Amino acid sequence: MTEDERYMKEAIKQARKAKALGEVPIGCVIVYQDRVIGRGYNRRNTDKSTLAHAEITAIKKAGKRIQDWRLEGCTLYVTLEPCQMCAGAIVQARIPRVVIGCRNPKAGCAGSILNILQEPSFNHQAELTEGVLEEECSGMLKEFFRELRIRNKKEKDVKEKEAGF
Repeated sequence: MTEDERYMKEAIKQARKAKALGEVPIGCVIVYQDRVIGRGYNRRNTDKSTLAHAEITAIKKAGKRIQDWRLEGCTLYVTLEPCQMCAGAIVQARIPRVVIGCRNPKAGCAGSILNILQEPSFNHQAELTEGVLEEECSGMLKEFFRELRIRNKKEKDVKEKEAGF
């Protein structure tokens, strides 16, 4: 197992915490000097906050841990390609390396829709590694949304039955 796979497994553990809450299973860890210094998982519905993304939580925790908003020398591992907000926060935090499990073709901003992480106009760019444990990361998301569609259909069927349809 490579170092990237080992830390992506830690991000996957975080994603499982999100799934246990009924959240979209996205997880993130930040590593500095071979130690995890920040962890986060998606909690948008739980916290009723658009800011409760895995990356934002992990960045906050990592900054507190090392007592600096600059996370230079760190690597961020995330199961799903960051959105525009998270990609912007990664650039602002000066994180030099980002490892992504799977792409997000509908909202990804590390190359799918935009590439905020490597935009040359910004004062900081991040090295990008993608596809680490991709099948496991994308499989978790596919399973979550498949189960959600089934659950939503059952709820719709119950409501229609109660309404006499």
